[in-house]
Amino acid sequence: MSKPILVIKFGTASITHQNGDLDETVIAGIARQVAELHADYHIVLVSSGAVAAGKQFLRHYNGTISERKAAAAVGNPLLLNKYSRYFAPYNIAVAQSLCERQHFSDRDQFLQLKRTYEELWASGIIPVANENDVVSSLELKFSDNDELATLIAVGFGASMLLFSTSVAGVLDRSGQVVPQIDIIDKAALGLADKEKSSLGLGGMVSKLTFARLATRMGIKVVIFGIRTLDGILNAIAGKTGTLCLPQPCSMPARKKWLASGSLVTGRIQIDAGAQQALEKRHSLLAVGVQAVLEKFECGEVIEIVNEKNIAIAVGRAKISSEILDTTQKAQNTEVAHADDIVLL
Repeated sequence: MSKPILVIKFGTASITHQNGDLDETVIAGIARQVAELHADYHIVLVSSGAVAAGKQFLRHYNGTISERKAAAAVGNPLLLNKYSRYFAPYNIAVAQSLCERQHFSDRDQFLQLKRTYEELWASGIIPVANENDVVSSLELKFSDNDELATLIAVGFGASMLLFSTSVAGVLDRSGQVVPQIDIIDKAALGLADKEKSSLGLGGMVSKLTFARLATRMGIKVVIFGIRTLDGILNAIAGKTGTLCLPQPCSMPARKKWLASGSLVTGRIQIDAGAQQALEKRHSLLAVGVQAVLEKFECGEVIEIVNEKNIAIAVGRAKISSEILDTTQKAQNTEVAHADDIVLL
């Protein structure tokens, strides 16, 4: 790609008033700032807010799953219309991209999504992504749009990922913004407020959790306040918010996708010898598998945990769990090839 890729995620609380109505002042500010960046980046906006925008039209809304889906069906066109309206003065068109978890778990579908975005960028169009709440099943939902934004950023090889919030950034115990986090470890995660807004699904815990994944994949992440003056522009310039530093990562695109975008369907536990073999970039053999914790089919992505039940890797299975159960003592039966294993 001729330009770096920038992914910006806006949560429901960021772009709505307290009563749940869309805050058009914020959306106008987003359009103005993004228009300034448009010439220098290929941009993806990941925006929540469809349910909040649509729920007012439902009688006796109580927030059930079916009501949320119905609200999203009403709210999605309303949300895109607002973005379209405020980008129009800058001669920038926007496109709706309603995503489902399977679009990232199936690599062929993921690559089709990527090619579609590249086609949009070639015409100067900005995709606005959101989860397809109308049809997404509970089991296959994204945890929230923080996850969706991270999967897009990692899968597309973005240089920067911005998470907007209703506060100025990650706050320390005294309520001051933490300007920089070198490594998102247990101490950094401990800074997160466990609360989440009444309108959205995520919170600071979610943002830091997915920022951790993104930074481990070599992406710079900034968590910033959308209502800060020129918040987007200043976040990119390093003048506001919390910068989470990217970690060195030489992983090829396919393995990044496997580590972040694939849908884990099975789970196995391995012994210490097998763990050492994986750490030396060897394949996983059946003899090192202690237990099948969740069943899987050949070709599906499995989570690999160690003897302490800690996830240490993901991999694409070469055999099913049923075959594994019958061949577990076979020394040379390959469960997952080294090229299809990513250490976490």
